[in-house]
Amino acid sequence: QLQLVESGGGLVQPGGSLRLSCADSGFTLSYYAIGWFRQAPGKEREGVACISKSGNYEDYADSVKGRFTISRDNAKNTVYLQMDSLKPEDTAMYYCGASNLYSDYTCQGRGINQWGKGTLVTVSS
Repeated sequence: QLQLVESGGGLVQPGGSLRLSCADSGFTLSYYAIGWFRQAPGKEREGVACISKSGNYEDYADSVKGRFTISRDNAKNTVYLQMDSLKPEDTAMYYCGASNLYSDYTCQGRGINQWGKGTLVTVSS
């Protein structure tokens, strides 16, 4: 059982950057594909970026391509989401989720069976 903990959220101005981290205290994150998802008030949860266990495969939502980068450091048991050129519409609660398998559908939430509690990102001037 993973214990996913997100961190790095906060208030940032439009055009700014944040780096989110997803860590597991059990030191087993390398066994899982990881996805970053977000949910804004009144909206459905959407997949933002996903990465395979090895880090060889990545997937991004069209809305964040070229601005966000997902990466992982299995030695540090952490997955990162670097967010650049942030926009007000990026404001949301961001969650990381874990799946035993990576597929083209991971970023649609398929197979995600463990979730963190989220970290809030607010983009505003």
